[in-house]
Parts: sequence; structure tokens; C-alpha cells
Amino acid sequence: MNKVPLGSQGLKVSRMGLGCMGMSDFYGPRDDQESLKTLQRALDLGVDFFDTADIYGPFTNEELLGKFMQGRRDKVLIATKFGNQRAPDGKFLRVNGEPDYVYQCCDASLKRLKIDTIDLYYQHRVDNTVPIEDTVGAMAKLVQQGKVRYLGLSEAGSETIRRAHKVHPISALQTEYSLWSRDPENEILKTTRELGIGFVAYSPLGRGFLTGAFKSLEDLAPDDWRRKNPRFQTDNFQKNLDLVEKVKSIAVEKKCTSAQLALAWVMAQGQDIVLIPGTRKISRLEENFSAADIQLTTGDLHRLDEAFPRDAVAGQRYPDMSMVNR
Repeated sequence: MNKVPLGSQGLKVSRMGLGCMGMSDFYGPRDDQESLKTLQRALDLGVDFFDTADIYGPFTNEELLGKFMQGRRDKVLIATKFGNQRAPDGKFLRVNGEPDYVYQCCDASLKRLKIDTIDLYYQHRVDNTVPIEDTVGAMAKLVQQGKVRYLGLSEAGSETIRRAHKVHPISALQTEYSLWSRDPENEILKTTRELGIGFVAYSPLGRGFLTGAFKSLEDLAPDDWRRKNPRFQTDNFQKNLDLVEKVKSIAVEKKCTSAQLALAWVMAQGQDIVLIPGTRKISRLEENFSAADIQLTTGDLHRLDEAFPRDAVAGQRYPDMSMVNR
């Protein structure tokens, strides 16, 4: 897996990383042993960029990565996040960008990850009650203290990105981006490219929907968070499934899977875009990373635009879009 610059501050990561959220939370029962094997296989494939957050579990995903990194720290670039505050029982409390909370979260994450320095530290969601200058100012102090190497934002709007970048250089913006989530094309990508900020695409497979693996909600575990996602609801589900079937037909012609085609599409949108598809299964991991070998022509991209037009997806990305800073 090729390494590419992520932003213009010196950070370099594998072009495709690994989103670790689903190993511990949101997508059904966990299996730490299977996840540890998948993490090792990713490392064997040349993947060095692993993405987690304190909210995942909560807290247990960072602990899983902390266990995995023992004896491997020099081979792993770890990105984690703060800001989505959850109680130990998993209840969501609030988005919190208070400076004291930033320091508290960083120290807690370092302890769970069993490391001295976080490679990339994101504000997971923007706290609209706290000036972004205050939050990023606190994050900048973590860099000065040597607890963090590079700073990032997640799901931040263009104005917020610009204000944050004036306080301390932002290396990466993480936002959902895929065939069925093309909001960043409106303004965000223009802003990050102007400022020399790398772009990390999370959920590049549309939370698994673009793989074509789901035919109904019954394919999801009873406690799977996606059951509450608007795009997985009854009417929207079928409309979105029809779009995926069109992608699948193109994938058959390209002799690849729907997942590989969807990932190749994101990679074709720019060398400054790093993908972090998530999985806990080695078979899916290997399938995903083979997408790096797929070359899409201008004609292929045009056909995909026709098959899955921008804004054609039915339903919002989240039940409550107020958490997405625009």
C-alpha cells in the first residue's frame, strides 16, 4: 500500500487506512480476537494508518488498539478523536469542545492506547457552544507538550476549518465521503485543497450498503446502529438498493466487486484523499485493499455518475444532522 502525504504538515500515511469503530461498537457483537487478527493482516498488507475514537465502545476500541500496538508502535500511525461525550454505559451526553475537556480526553486516550504520543488527534464533532479558536488552542497546547503530533477536525464546515487553521495548522479533515455521500464536493474539498489540508474519507462504502451485502434490514444484527439510520429505513432502503444494483452491474463488467468499485471511485477523486474503510473480517479487508489495483477510466467515472447520480440517495446521513457542522 503506497504512502501519501496527509496534508502539508509532514504527516504521511498509507493511501488506505483502517477504520476500527465497527470492531467494538455500533455494528453488532464484537469479537476482539478476530479483530486483532484483522489488524495484523492490515499491517502485513502495508497499512499503517489506524483510526479510532474514545466514543467507540465507549473507550473499548482504544483499549483494543492499545493491546494491538504493543511491540508494534513504530509500525503504526494512530488517529483518535475526542468531543462526542458518552457515559460509561454508552449513553450520548453532548458534544464537548471545552479546553479542560480536551486535556482530560487526551490523557485518557493516551492511557488506553498505552502510548506517549497520538499521531493525529481530531475534534470528532464541532461544539457550537465553544469558539473553535478555544478548542483548537487547547489542542495546540497538546502539540507543544508532545502529547500529539498533528491536529485534525471531523465533519467541520468550511468557515470553521478556516478559523481553526489560523490558530494551528490542521493536517486533516475527516468527513463521510462516498458515492452516496458527496456533500464534500460542494465546498469542503475546495477549502481543504486551498489550505493544504488532507482529506480522510470515512464510510467510503456507505456504512456497508455499497457492498451490496444487504438486501433488507433483517441482514443487520438487532442492535446494529444502522437500523436507525434514515438511509436504511424501509422506503429509502429499496430506493438505495436499486442504485447499488446499478453499480453492481458495472462492477461485474470491471471484474471486481461492488465494494472495490466504490472504493476505487473515491480514490479516483484525488490523490489527497485517504480512505478508512472499516471491517473486522480479514476476507473483507483483503477485498477492500485490492481496490487500490483498480484503474477507472474517464468513461467508467461517467457511467458511475449516471448510474448513481449525485444527490440520488434517499434519506439523510444521520437521524440528527445538527451534529454535522456546516
